[in-house]
Amino acid sequence: MKEPDVRTQVDAEKQRVRERVWQTLDARGAALDDTTHGRIPNFIGSQAAADRLAELSAWRDARVIKAVPDKAQLPARARALAEGKTVFMAVPKLADARPFYLLDPAKLSVSPNEAASSKVAASVAPRVGVSALGPVDMVVVGSVAVNRQGVRIGKGAGYSDLEFAFLMEAGLISDRTVVVSTVHSLQVLDEELPATEHDFGVDLIVTPDEVISCPAPHRPSGLVWAHLDADKIASIPVLAARAPAHDR
Repeated sequence: MKEPDVRTQVDAEKQRVRERVWQTLDARGAALDDTTHGRIPNFIGSQAAADRLAELSAWRDARVIKAVPDKAQLPARARALAEGKTVFMAVPKLADARPFYLLDPAKLSVSPNEAASSKVAASVAPRVGVSALGPVDMVVVGSVAVNRQGVRIGKGAGYSDLEFAFLMEAGLISDRTVVVSTVHSLQVLDEELPATEHDFGVDLIVTPDEVISCPAPHRPSGLVWAHLDADKIASIPVLAARAPAHDR
């Protein structure tokens, strides 16, 4: 009998964690949307978490921030732009040969708070490839769940991991880049969480109430081609252009 694929087992374990956290957030009224299911939770207190993040020296020192486009991280993106930091975030599903929106605070035609909205950014920010980006000082991500060791579970689409690995291979994310997740305290779990080789961990967890430093979180060295199926590669131009050079 063929043994079950290990990654399939891990994916199932991750989904069980997601469902539990989504259910808890919804039951406790801890999110701004009607439901958190299937999403990076837009948690109550996201502004307070962004304010707490902004108190950290790593934030003050950061000039270039790679951020996710989720609603919960909008306060952090807006604050970064207001403070003169360059912010970039991915085009949805990386479905463009120039897969990032580049928000230069010196060139904004709208307010930082407006520009930080993913919908507005899509209309006011140029789409660029990695050659137009500088080294990343900080990565700000959302999560469905994290633990105090820095293991992170996203919503399951896998794009944040792909973006991270792609930028690692491009030399824009290094071991010196600080990776932060802003979350509600209910999303911080005191338990082991499942992870695979391609999952990246976080250095810092910031909630409205505390900052948690995570010891030696895992970082992939780059893209794990064996974990990408042909359809996924074909749907992402920057991967499709490079795939022939890799043994998948």
